[in-house]
Formats: sequence, C-alpha cells, structure tokens
Amino acid sequence: MTRYDLIVIGAGPAGLSAAAEAASHGLSVAVFDENARPGGQLFKQIHKFFGSKEHKAKIRGYDIGEELLREAEGLGVKVFLNSPVIGLYAGKEVAVNLNGAETARFRGDTVVVATGASENMVTFDGWTLPGVMGAGAAQTMMNINRVRPGSRVLMLGSGNVGLVVGFQLLQAGCELAAVIDAAPRVGGYGVHAAKLARCGVPFYLSHTIIRAEGDDRVTGAVIGRTDAKWNIIPGTEKHFDADTICIAVGLSPSTRLVQMAGCEMHEPAPGGGRLPVCDEITGETSIPGIYCSGDVSGIEEASSAMIEGRISGAAAARRLGFIDESEFERRLTGLERALASLREGMFAPKNRGKTFEKTDEGFDISVSLLENGYLSDAEAVRYPGVKTLPGVHPVIECTQNIPCNPCQDACPKGCIAVGANIVSLPAINESAKCIGCGQCVASCSGQAVFLVNEDAGGGYATVTAPYEFIPLPAKGERGRALDRAGNVICDAEVVDVRVSPAFDHTSLLTFKVPKSECGRARFWKRGERL
Repeated sequence: MTRYDLIVIGAGPAGLSAAAEAASHGLSVAVFDENARPGGQLFKQIHKFFGSKEHKAKIRGYDIGEELLREAEGLGVKVFLNSPVIGLYAGKEVAVNLNGAETARFRGDTVVVATGASENMVTFDGWTLPGVMGAGAAQTMMNINRVRPGSRVLMLGSGNVGLVVGFQLLQAGCELAAVIDAAPRVGGYGVHAAKLARCGVPFYLSHTIIRAEGDDRVTGAVIGRTDAKWNIIPGTEKHFDADTICIAVGLSPSTRLVQMAGCEMHEPAPGGGRLPVCDEITGETSIPGIYCSGDVSGIEEASSAMIEGRISGAAAARRLGFIDESEFERRLTGLERALASLREGMFAPKNRGKTFEKTDEGFDISVSLLENGYLSDAEAVRYPGVKTLPGVHPVIECTQNIPCNPCQDACPKGCIAVGANIVSLPAINESAKCIGCGQCVASCSGQAVFLVNEDAGGGYATVTAPYEFIPLPAKGERGRALDRAGNVICDAEVVDVRVSPAFDHTSLLTFKVPKSECGRARFWKRGERL
C-alpha cells in the first residue's frame, strides 16, 4: 500500500491549495480527483474574482486555476485524475478507482477532504425533459466544452451562481429570457444582477416555474407569482418560449466520504442538511488528522475555499512535525486575517438570513438592487458614488458591502477610496484629478464603475462602460443607449473602444449621448437608431 504524508481528495480550489501549502513545507502529497482535468470549478469561472490582492481579486478563475496547478506541480504534488475516491476509512486509508481500471488503496498520515458540493434541483411538471439542467452544467458546457447549452434560456434562481452563469450565457450568444426567483429579493450580489438588468434581462421575483412545456425536449415554460407561503397565485401565469431551463437553487456539500469515515456530523447542520463537525480554524474533523476544506464544510466562495485549504495544509504539516507551533501560528495569522476580511459585510455567512436595517451601510440604497435587480435612478442620485463633477470622472454603482477593493488599488491618482475595510462602500475623492485611464472600469469585478464626461461638447456627454461581448463595435458605430433597467433611452454613437492586456479581456467602450442622459445611460447595444 502506497503511503503519503497527505492525501487530498478533490483537485478544486480548496484541494489544490491544501496540497500546495503542505508540499511547500516538505510533505509528500497525492491528490485524487474524479475529473479528467484538475482545477474543479476554477476553469469554469471566466469572471474576475472579488476581494483584494491577497484574495486574487480582479483575476479570472481560470487564471487562478493555472497558477495553482503550476505551484502544486512545481512542489512535486502528484495529481491522479479520472480517479474517484470510493472509500475513506477512519484509519486514513482511501480506496481509489484508478483511471476507471482498477481499485487501489492508499494511506495518508493526514487527509484533507475537499470534495466540494453538488447542485440542488427543484421539481416541476416536465423537469426531466431534455433542456432542463443545472446552471453549473450549462457553465461546463460553455466554458469547458465550448458548446452553447441552448438558444433561449430561462434562469431559475437569482443567487450568485444564477446571476454569473446568466451573464456568461449572454456572452456565449444565448438569449436570456428572464431570471426567476421565488424569493422577493435578488439573492446574489447586486452588481451581478445589475449587469444582467442593463442588458435588458427581466427579473421575475416572487415567481417560480409551474411547468416546462414540450414533448421530447423543452420548448417553453409557464411561471407564476408566489404568495408569502410560496403558493402559486391563480391567474398570474405567464408563458415563455425557451429551449433551455437552467436551475440555480443552491448547492449541497458533498459529505458522503466524510460520513463514511465516521466523522461526527451536525444533526441537522445550520441551514439544513448534514455538515461535518470541524475545528473552526483548521477544519479538522472529530477524527484527528482528517480535515475538511472548502464547500464540503459549508458553502462559500472559491476565494474562501482556497484560504481554508491553505490553513488545512499548514495544519497537516504541523501535526506531522514538518513545522513547529510558532511557524504554524505565523502562517495562520495572515491566512485568518485574509479569510476574516472575506467574511464581513451583508453577504457574510454569519449574516445569512439576517434582516438588515436601513441604518446598515449600503442597505437603504440597495433596496432597488435587491428587489428589481438594478439601481433605480432615484437611488443612484442619492448614492455618494454618483457625483456630478467637471471633466471626466468615475461613477461607482457598487452599493452593497461586498468584500472588494480593486478599484481603489487600480487608480493611479487616488480618485477612489475604500479604506482598510474591504467591505466599505467605495467613495470618490473629489480632490483627486481623474485622467480617464479606465483602470478602475476594467478592474471592477462587478463591472460597476463607469467614467462620465459631461463636458464632451456640443450638448453631448460621454460614458465609458465595461464591455465583454464579441464582436466589439467599431468607432463611429451607432446604436442605442440603455439605462440601468435595460430600457432604451436614446441614440448613442461609439467614440472609442479601448483594448489592452492590462484590462484582461474587459474592453472599455466609450459612447456619446445627449448630456441630459449621461446620468442614466449605462450600456450600449447594437440596433436601429430611434
């Protein structure tokens, strides 16, 4: 039986991070994963990450995945692919189906379980028809296999997964007919919802799918409004033509191996289901030397999973004597600080289910984002990030306490301030002089920063917005300007298109609108002039 100092189950963000951390301290490490390529969800994530520099902010998920892989391979980590772990035992032995050909046993002096989570599903009439799929499956089709999942798609669920995948569907050339959610408010980040809304995607909150239509495949769907008890209100039915229905109604931790090993489980876990009882810092389970990192111990973002993996890898090194207590504590201090900063704000795990008050920073000006998917004009006027200033200047429409500060770091002139607490709302430094470089626009992970120049001349103003669609429009091309809710408000002419390696595939599209509309115009769309 082959032995390793550490066996990691799962080659996703948590698992690869744990493996790299442990190997950096001298442990022999093997990683087993059931997939044909390592990286887990990272290679499906083409959007830019939130957080700060230490969280890989403004870097796209697939680039983070490549970086992790290079690190692990450079440290001698052995990665076994197409090799699902089919057994985990209290003695820290694992049974692995190697390449689908043979079953072998391996022993780890320590084990990190980083098996992630699986998509939840809801049932409705017709839910087994071809064309009904999880949002994660659609994301795999698009971003891994380069296949469009459909032409006209309905998205059920307005959490971050539904919103992010919804935008990626648009990028892939699909039509997103609507985002539907039974809850009365958007569940994910408002900036993600706003990206969809200004593209013209409607939100139907307090609605759910009644049935999918079609005989041998999806051809449409019927939705209806729900009451306070989640019952369909008769007479509120609405039909959509669609060939695809994506389901994004949450994730469930994949804990089967942890339970098989005999680790103590919460009964039930906070929020429902069963989760392993883990040390809050290291992720160590009730069986000494077996750790849980990432979504298997509780659903969070990939940024948090990577830090949790690092902590578990360092804890394994300490347990086996590769580092002493003082070195572990030094390493832990920085990792805990980084993790704590991600767990602040109104979307933090500790605040799930909390009813926010209007005195909470950002909440009263986020009501429209939560209830409609976009910031209303009235709220935008009240928001301190939207200012009328001479010349070109940034306009920031990030109105929720999201852990993120790339806009502050990107500005060479100090025009934007977030401060030491990365969940604080960004503010405009009126004494700083904006040079219109656009670094803030390109760096914003939520695409919530714009440059406005109200003095473009001739009664016109210009708006510079992030643009991540192909083909890019040409300078001089005429189209239409859309407001925050996706409504066409005026004609708009493209006056500049900036592409730079520093922008990392986010183009800066500058279009000209009447000066009176520059406070509303937030997206440019091809189409006949009004």
